[in-house]
Amino acid sequence: MVSIKDISIKCGVSIATVSKALNNHSDIAEATKENIKKVAKEMGYFPNSYARALKTNRSYNLGVLFVDDTQSGLTHDYFSHVLDSFKVEAERSGYDITFISKHTGHKNMSYYEHSKYRGVDGVVIACIDFSDPGVEELIQGELPVVTIDHIYNSRTSIISDNVKGMKDLITYVYEMGHRKIAYIHGADSSVTRNRVGSFYKTLGELGIEVPDEYVISGIYHDPDSTAKLTKELLKLKERPTCIIFPDDFSCIGGINAIKEHGLRIPEDISIVGYDGILLSQVLDPKLTTLQQDTKSLGRCAAQKLIALIENPKASIIERVVIEGKVLPGKTVKKLN
Repeated sequence: MVSIKDISIKCGVSIATVSKALNNHSDIAEATKENIKKVAKEMGYFPNSYARALKTNRSYNLGVLFVDDTQSGLTHDYFSHVLDSFKVEAERSGYDITFISKHTGHKNMSYYEHSKYRGVDGVVIACIDFSDPGVEELIQGELPVVTIDHIYNSRTSIISDNVKGMKDLITYVYEMGHRKIAYIHGADSSVTRNRVGSFYKTLGELGIEVPDEYVISGIYHDPDSTAKLTKELLKLKERPTCIIFPDDFSCIGGINAIKEHGLRIPEDISIVGYDGILLSQVLDPKLTTLQQDTKSLGRCAAQKLIALIENPKASIIERVVIEGKVLPGKTVKKLN
């Protein structure tokens, strides 16, 4: 393995000069710097991350804690895009990522223990049961932490504007003439509470009273449970003219239930999704949905976490809100 010492001998300069050149220091001549880099490349030199960690007391490794209710992992359309954006920004800043879990080989560890075991510099937490004691332990620890779509008073959080997102969706559906609007929402979480609260608040401001049977608790990213709950809504004597589903992926179950009932979308009943994943735009008819800005969510989470790591003395607890936008598809009928 080629070392800095080998390069210094080849170039006839000190080890310190080689180190400065490879780290782009400004106190050596550009010609010298370029020559050293050229020789290093020709000799097949690659920086040693372990050596860098010893020198900087950082691993340049970010932990990612991500476990959703349906155990979908990286097949989760929405969060996979958030995490991809996080990864791109982390790598651009010179960081790798490691997934945090409670299991490493045959060892069982807490999330905090695994984070320390892997030596990560900080952790981003997304799509998990935030009431889990293991999550609480991690958040209360000394590692820098940023949360996505959940607010902790002591930690920086990056959240989608679920209140405005739901308001914009309801307003669109209302302007299309609908007054009987049902909502199958996801499992209890801060995201769900904000969306449900905004659902009731917006309709209340529009002068619409929502029957209790129009709002049903379901599961995010679960077409099977959504299909079952859709069938319950379709059996109502005063069935809704529009159903809002927990997310775009869950919509598949709702669509199948509607078709099994012999109804057409949107001629007989309208539907709306949430997230704006690619699937929503290739369905026929194209799904009306709220597109969340996954690129901004992931990028911002990485930037804030790296800032906490690299400049801890200037740390400020922030709550960054990222807005989405309505994608008007073809699944909401215009009523007279």
